[in-house]
Amino acid sequence: MSEKITIKVPHKLTRVEARNRIDKGFAKVQEQVAGKSVDVSQTWKGDCLSFKAGMMGQAVSGKLNVFDDHVKIEIAFPWFLAKLSSTIKDKMRKGTQLLLDKK
Repeated sequence: MSEKITIKVPHKLTRVEARNRIDKGFAKVQEQVAGKSVDVSQTWKGDCLSFKAGMMGQAVSGKLNVFDDHVKIEIAFPWFLAKLSSTIKDKMRKGTQLLLDKK
């Protein structure tokens, strides 16, 4: 059984600046996991980022939508990783907030 979570992170940036910061943040994640048997892919369509990350036969997928005053992240975890979803939710919220709070 899979687990879906939704995270909303407020921001006071323009939509373009929020999108740029998130894009740079995903690029850093991809650099950090490069060569570690983790497959990370992302695709932007307007202000919506679709992403997937897979390792050892398990995949996490989600969407991130950038709005004028917040970012909404939706992530689906396979049953094997569902127990980690609350920990990952907290880390995603904090990490995204840090990206959007930087000056």
